[in-house]
Amino acid sequence: MFNFQNLYLFFIASLLLNLTPGNDMLYVASRSVSQGIKAGIASAAGIFIGCFVHILAAVLGLSIIISRSAYLFQLIKYAGAGYLIYLGFKALLSKPGVNTSNEKPAKANYWKLFKQGIVTNALNPKVAVFFLSFLPQFINPASAFFKFQLFALGIWFDVQGTLVLIIVACILGKTKDFFKKNPKVWKLQEKITGVILIGLGIRIALTAKK
Repeated sequence: MFNFQNLYLFFIASLLLNLTPGNDMLYVASRSVSQGIKAGIASAAGIFIGCFVHILAAVLGLSIIISRSAYLFQLIKYAGAGYLIYLGFKALLSKPGVNTSNEKPAKANYWKLFKQGIVTNALNPKVAVFFLSFLPQFINPASAFFKFQLFALGIWFDVQGTLVLIIVACILGKTKDFFKKNPKVWKLQEKITGVILIGLGIRIALTAKK
């Protein structure tokens, strides 16, 4: 079903791509630092589901429609960008996320973060175009198992990327206690998180369709 050399090249290429800082990694990093390891993992899990949506779209041929339709591309792109910018301004305008009194700070809403991770990834049309252009390079289009190959490689890429994001969440999430003990730094970090989210939204909005 697969050529061994093609698989070897795919494993290397997919790992390098997943290790390259991008929108998903920056998003998980900001959530991990601001709300802890579990928040980062919840965001990574949401991104996994959002990425899975694009895999199904690629297999079913929907990615072709998105890549060829300027209207659909722009519609999805601006919807995703607008959502990220909204989250960014919400973080900028929010009150300090940690309680400096003796009371325990409110816990992060992991279900909400999970859903936000899904939306931020699912509404990024570049992910759909990426799968459409990247995955076919490592499969045999003449094979009767064309769609299965496409799906299998997509799942591998998604799982691998999610594991990388979880590692990022675990590493950066450990800095959360430092911010709890330094409320002024925490407040500054909240604003930085907002700026990062807004920056990600603008980055998607300004991405040109190729």
